[in-house]
Amino acid sequence: MAQYSQAHFDASFGALSDATRRGVLEQLGRADASITALAQSFHMTLTGMKKHVGVLEQAGLVSTEKVGRVRTCKLGLRGLEEEAAWIERYRQIWAARFDQLDIVVEELKWKEKANGRKKRK
Repeated sequence: MAQYSQAHFDASFGALSDATRRGVLEQLGRADASITALAQSFHMTLTGMKKHVGVLEQAGLVSTEKVGRVRTCKLGLRGLEEEAAWIERYRQIWAARFDQLDIVVEELKWKEKANGRKKRK
């Protein structure tokens, strides 16, 4: 099993926990944008958007570059491969547990059906 940095995951999942930040990532996936343009897109103040971008930047999901008076945002170099692998591992664990639960439920249904037949005779 790969070793994951708790602080790294906390930053990533913390950044992704907010709908606005997920929306910013989605928008930057289509095209780079200035913080001003992002703020306008999300109908929020420039200060509010700067805070959101700062959280994404700390997590490595967004990078910014200041040219003159404009700070442009783009997707960061770091993807979410480790986080996706971590989620997939737990998805597989839960899928296996649900498969086992399906087997138990089917066995109970079969026993209930068999017991119902015996009582009618």
